[in-house]
Amino acid sequence: MSSKRDFLSIADISPDETRRLIERAQELKAAPPGSASPLAGKRVALLFEKPSLRTRVSFQIGIAELGGFSLYMGQDEVGLGRREPVSDVARVLSGYVDCIVARVNSHDSLIGLAEYGDVPVINALSDVEHPCQTMADLLTIAETHGKTDGLNLAYIGDGNNVARSLCLGAPAVGMNFAIAAPHGYQLEEETFADASERGTRADGGPRPTVHPLVRPTDAVVDANVVYTDVWTSMGDEAETEARINAFQGYTVDSALMAQAAPGACFMHDMPAHYGEEVPPGMLEHPQSVAYQQAHNRLHAQKAVLEFLLG
Repeated sequence: MSSKRDFLSIADISPDETRRLIERAQELKAAPPGSASPLAGKRVALLFEKPSLRTRVSFQIGIAELGGFSLYMGQDEVGLGRREPVSDVARVLSGYVDCIVARVNSHDSLIGLAEYGDVPVINALSDVEHPCQTMADLLTIAETHGKTDGLNLAYIGDGNNVARSLCLGAPAVGMNFAIAAPHGYQLEEETFADASERGTRADGGPRPTVHPLVRPTDAVVDANVVYTDVWTSMGDEAETEARINAFQGYTVDSALMAQAAPGACFMHDMPAHYGEEVPPGMLEHPQSVAYQQAHNRLHAQKAVLEFLLG
C-alpha cells in the first residue's frame, strides 16, 4: 500500500505539523535560494485549469530552488474529465512525475487525482479550499505579530474556499477566527465544527474560538488580523450583480481598520476587485501586509513540497 500523503485540505496536516511547516518556511525564507536541494531529481506536474499569477510563479520558482523540475500543463493540454477521465490522467502522470500540483475547477477532480494516482497531490486551489494560500497567510501572521497563539483573525466577506481553509487553519495554530458574511454566504456549520475540533494553543491558553457573524464591525472588535477576499470568485461570475448587492457594507477600508485592535494587520490574498471588497490603494495601506503575504506563497509552498517529497 502506498504511504504517500496528499495536501487537498489544510486539515490534511495536523496542528503540530502546521506549526512545524510554518517554522520550516521561515528557515527556508532566511536561507539563500538553492542552498538545499531536497527535491533533487524530483519531477512535479503543474496541472492548472484556472489562470494564475502567484500560484504558478511561486510553485515553479520554489520547485527549481529546491532542486526539482516542473512541467506546466494548462487546461487545453489535459482537459480533466473532458478529454480524458481524471482516473486516466492520474495513472498516466504517476508514471512520469513524483508529485501533482493541481489548480482545478472542481474539488472532485483533486479527489480523483489523489485516489487513482500513486504520487502526492497538492491542492493549488479548488472551489472548496485553498490550503497553500492559508499556509502563506499563517506564515505572514507569525512574521508580523511574532506569534499566532491568542491572536484574533476577522475575515470579512464571502464564505469561499479561502475562508474555509483559513477557518480550519487558524485555530490549529491557536488563533480565534470570526467571519462576517451576509446571510446566504456564510460558511457551513460542518466547517465551524471541524475548525473547533482542530483548535489548540501551544502556550497553554484557552482553546481557540470560531464565530460566524453578520456585521463586519462586530468581527473586527479586538481583531489582530483583518482579512478579506473578492466578493465574486472565479466560477461565480454569473452571480456578480447579486453578490455586489448582497455585500454592500462589507468593504474593508481605513475606517473599518481603525476599529480593529492596535497594531492590526490587513490581509488580502489577491487579485483584488478595487471598488468592491477594498477601495483603491488599500493594499498599500500602512497596515497592509498583502504583498508580503503574496511573496510568502513561495516559502510556504517550498516547506509543503519538502514535507511531502523531501
